[in-house]
Amino acid sequence: MNPSNFDSRRYALRLIVCGSIVVSLGLGLRHTFGLFMQPMTTSLGWSREAFSFAIAVQNLVWGAAAPFAGWLADRYGAGRVVFGAGLLYALGLVLMAHSTTPAFFVFSAGILVGMGLSGTTFSTIYGAVGRAVDPARRASALAIVGAAGSFGQFLLVPVGQSMIGSLGWYGALIGLAVAGAMMIPLAFGNREVRPEQGGHAVPQSTAEALREAFSHRGFWLLTLGFFVCGFQVVFIGAHLPSYVLDKGLPANVGMLALALIGLFNIFGTYGFGQLGGRWSKKKLLAVIYLARSAVIVGFLAAPLSSWSVGVFAAAMGFLWLGTVPLTNGLVAQIFGVRYLAMLSGFVFFSHQVGSFLGVWLGGLLYDKTGSYDIVWMICIALGAVAALLNLPVDERPMARLSTQPARS
Repeated sequence: MNPSNFDSRRYALRLIVCGSIVVSLGLGLRHTFGLFMQPMTTSLGWSREAFSFAIAVQNLVWGAAAPFAGWLADRYGAGRVVFGAGLLYALGLVLMAHSTTPAFFVFSAGILVGMGLSGTTFSTIYGAVGRAVDPARRASALAIVGAAGSFGQFLLVPVGQSMIGSLGWYGALIGLAVAGAMMIPLAFGNREVRPEQGGHAVPQSTAEALREAFSHRGFWLLTLGFFVCGFQVVFIGAHLPSYVLDKGLPANVGMLALALIGLFNIFGTYGFGQLGGRWSKKKLLAVIYLARSAVIVGFLAAPLSSWSVGVFAAAMGFLWLGTVPLTNGLVAQIFGVRYLAMLSGFVFFSHQVGSFLGVWLGGLLYDKTGSYDIVWMICIALGAVAALLNLPVDERPMARLSTQPARS
């Protein structure tokens, strides 16, 4: 169908609203998993490494499946991908509640939920929204979707903690599975109307798009920088509740910290996404990575208290996922939107390799040393490296896009 045959603004609004709700549920549910580490490992007699490994596998599977989910969304539309991924996500949550061995927990929390996340989060939804929105408004639209994911964390983390307290970890996981199943009907609101050439003046095949991206230095620099983002945020999201408990603070401090990260991430993601439409995206990315390292240094140097945890969570939350609309915006800016979901999926895979290492090393090194100190130091060093990696990125669109006709 030709875009001129339907109300493009109403169409774009539908994708933004439904996509935002899906991302909010997908990311919000995923951010509750750190709350289950203490009660599940205590109840089932598992080590923290066993729990962390399953969440690490989840992140790796999420990243590995993201390019494939993105390719399916680019080819067949985001709605079908969201439908299938929502089913897998809800099933994975149900089976998490019935996991009695670490191996089965890897299958449920790691493989099934990881595959579900690949089709209900950024790559798939950003690809659909990026294609539907005019380039002049694309940064704002992506920022809205990113902020919605943060709202899901802010909303669902306290809900998850409350459910654990009242229903136990088993009942809480079943309740979260019901919430996850809400993504399935929302898939119909993510159905795309596909223009014939996807907004490109020059037709391009999947193989040509991959060759173009993989031969572009900036694509690899963005990919390596996004590795650091994954390492930092998933280590903190999975291990911060246990870290504050180890230091003698009440359990609700860790829960409130995750909720504050989600709250301030709403403003940070939206704000950085808006700035990305006006300023250099690569420079904003460098600022975020350097600021994260500075915030971690300040947190470790200050006396630990409920207040210091809150300040750390607010500051880190503001910097949490501002990288996502900026990174995806750069991919769209440089390579166009026809294969945005697939190319963003490849970049995101690097993010998830970092996530795997961050959450797994956190559990492994804690079990071996009784401390998270080494991983905190790694987070600080990687932030500086990521800032340096992003600065040389060439932000100019590929030459073939210079002949693209203006949208009516």
